[in-house]
Amino acid sequence: MTALVVVIAVLVLLALGGVLVYNRLVRLRNLVEESWRQVDVELQRRHDLVGNLVETVKGYAGHERETLEAVTRARAAATSPDLSRAELAQAENALTGALRQLLAVSEAYPELKADALFQQLQGELTETEDRVAGSRRYYNANVRSYNTAVESVPTNLVAGPFGFQRADYFEVEDAGRQAPRVDFGRGTPTVSPPAQAPQARPPAQAPQAPPPAQAPPAVEPGGDTRPLPPTTT
Repeated sequence: MTALVVVIAVLVLLALGGVLVYNRLVRLRNLVEESWRQVDVELQRRHDLVGNLVETVKGYAGHERETLEAVTRARAAATSPDLSRAELAQAENALTGALRQLLAVSEAYPELKADALFQQLQGELTETEDRVAGSRRYYNANVRSYNTAVESVPTNLVAGPFGFQRADYFEVEDAGRQAPRVDFGRGTPTVSPPAQAPQARPPAQAPQAPPPAQAPPAVEPGGDTRPLPPTTT
């Protein structure tokens, strides 16, 4: 009878522990999904701003068709609903590169740079990029906590049978890692030129020795300044 009570007590403790672990995994998974929804909202705002920016540039630089079409294609790829989060990160990186090229092209159009709507969109895009970066960091932190729980003992004993799978990180390239670098925080975007290596200085030349001093000519008595003939010994 005592052994049966012990067995029942152990089973109850294991069941209670399994319930606690399951609830923890559910809480972490829900936190990942909630933080991803915030990332998705910021990305949607970014896509809308990029579309408005393209339309504004068309009014001043419509013949830059190749650059405009590249941004439009990259934006369409990033808004596809069938992408995984890893694939979406790649699409967002491509959109960032196309957008940088578009802003670099705008340097050749002073009227476009002075346009109030263009400057406003740049400011809103700067703010949105910061918000995307912040929400992405928060999401990745939650993913790290969730994945650690899924892979650690003893929570992995519950995660596997109940279908808790690893979540994907959302990794995008930082703006500073790409070239050309565009400053979104100013009224007009600026492109930093590539760094140039310092020019080598020519080797220093050794100073030349001064010519040997010559003895003054001998003067004969009586004031004659003609040189004396050499004497023989």
